[in-house]
Amino acid sequence: MNTVQDLLQVSAKLYQHLTILPSEDERDVFIEKVHQYLDERGVLVEQLQQEGFQVDLTNKAHATLAELDTGIKERLDKVMKSIQADMKDLQNAKKNEQQYLNPYANVQVMDGRYYDKKN
Repeated sequence: MNTVQDLLQVSAKLYQHLTILPSEDERDVFIEKVHQYLDERGVLVEQLQQEGFQVDLTNKAHATLAELDTGIKERLDKVMKSIQADMKDLQNAKKNEQQYLNPYANVQVMDGRYYDKKN
């Protein structure tokens, strides 16, 4: 059961870490810390699977683990959506800058020539 307690502690740390969305300057450190916690959880979950662990929701620790897991998934989704929105904004900014620098890039060239087939 020591592995379950370790998993519970790491999950609680990850859940707490995900409560505050970082600013753009601190995002890299934030993501590295999330990866560290997820790697620790992954190792512990693999150990539990090798031991043949079964979740019993009547057990208080197991129920807490299930709740934490649900909360972690929700918060990871929020972080991911935030990052995706920032990436989309960056792509739009690049596109707008390119259009500003070369406004005629998307215009098809029509020389104004007219070919008259009548001779």
